Amino acid sequence: MGAPESSGGGGAAAGHPALAPVPPAVVAEWWQPFADHLAQERRCSAYTVRNYRQAFEDFYRWLEGSGLWAGGFEALGVREMRDFVIEAQRRFDRRTLHNHVSGLRTFFKFWMRRGRLTRNPFLGVPLPKLEKRLPKFLTEEQMKLLLAGPQRLLANEGIDAHTAWRDRLAMELLYGGGLRVSELVALNHGAIELDTGVARVLGKGRKERLCPLGRVAIAVLEKFKREFAPQSGPASPVLVNPNGTRMSVSAVQQMLKRYLALAGLPLDLTPHKLRHSYATHLLNAGADLRLVQELLGHSQLATTQVYTHVSVARLKEIYAKAHPRA
Repeated sequence: MGAPESSGGGGAAAGHPALAPVPPAVVAEWWQPFADHLAQERRCSAYTVRNYRQAFEDFYRWLEGSGLWAGGFEALGVREMRDFVIEAQRRFDRRTLHNHVSGLRTFFKFWMRRGRLTRNPFLGVPLPKLEKRLPKFLTEEQMKLLLAGPQRLLANEGIDAHTAWRDRLAMELLYGGGLRVSELVALNHGAIELDTGVARVLGKGRKERLCPLGRVAIAVLEKFKREFAPQSGPASPVLVNPNGTRMSVSAVQQMLKRYLALAGLPLDLTPHKLRHSYATHLLNAGADLRLVQELLGHSQLATTQVYTHVSVARLKEIYAKAHPRA
C-alpha cells in the first residue's frame, strides 16, 4: 500500500452501508501477520501501517457486502477486482484508490510468498487515470513572511519566548532541511552535527540520510538550546514544549496554521508544503535533480521530477509577465 508522502483525500469509507469492525478472527488470520511483516521486516511507519489497514478493512467489507467473502481470497479473479475498482470510485478519490489497490497488491503478494495464495487478482486490473497535480509551495518572499511570524508575535507579547523560538526552529528545520514533519518531531540533538550543520535523519523505510540544515536553522537551534533547553543530551528531542515533552506532529500542524493566518497565507498549507518549497527553491536556483532526490530521501527519481514541472511552470509565468512577445 505504498504510502505516499501525502495521502489523498476521501480516505474514509463514508458511503459504505456497514462499517462494523472486521471480525477478530479475520484480523488475526489475515491482517496481523501482514502487519507484523510491514512493521518488523519492511520497517514501515505507524502511519503507513494504518493506511494499509484502512485499505484491508475497506476491501474486506466490500467482499462481505458483495457476498464474495464466502469463497475466500483464493476465489477472487480480475473480473471481481474490476467490479471492486468501479464501486470504490464512488467512495474514494483517484489517488486514494490507487494507494489502496497498490496496498492490496502488496497484501496478496505477501500471502503468495507465504504459500497460502496462488495468484494476485489485482495484477492487470486497470485503474482510473490520475489527475496531474503540481505540489503547492510558497514563494521565497512568502517563506520570509511566514518565518518572521514567531518574532512578530513575541514582539507584540502574543506568545512567550520559549514558544516563539521553538516555533521558529520548527519552521526553519522544515524549510532549511526539507524534513518531513514526522522526521522533524523525531529529531534528537545527537543526530545533529553543529560544526558541519548536518543532521542524520531516519526517513521512510527506516532509511537514514544526511540533511544539511543551513546556517540560519543551526543558529536558531543553538540559541534555542542555549536559552531554553540547556540540559539537553544526545537523546533529548530537539523540539520541546515548555514542560520538556517532545512536540507532536499535530502540534506542529496547528502551530503552522497560526503563522499562516498571521502572514495572510492559505490555511490549507501543511508542514509538507514547506518541504515542497525547499525542493522547488533548490531546483529554481539550479540544483541538480539527483542531488535534490538524495536530499529529500526519494527512492525513485520520478517522485522528485514533479518539482521540475513546478519550476518550468514558474519560468513560463515569469516569461509571460516579462517578455513583450509572450
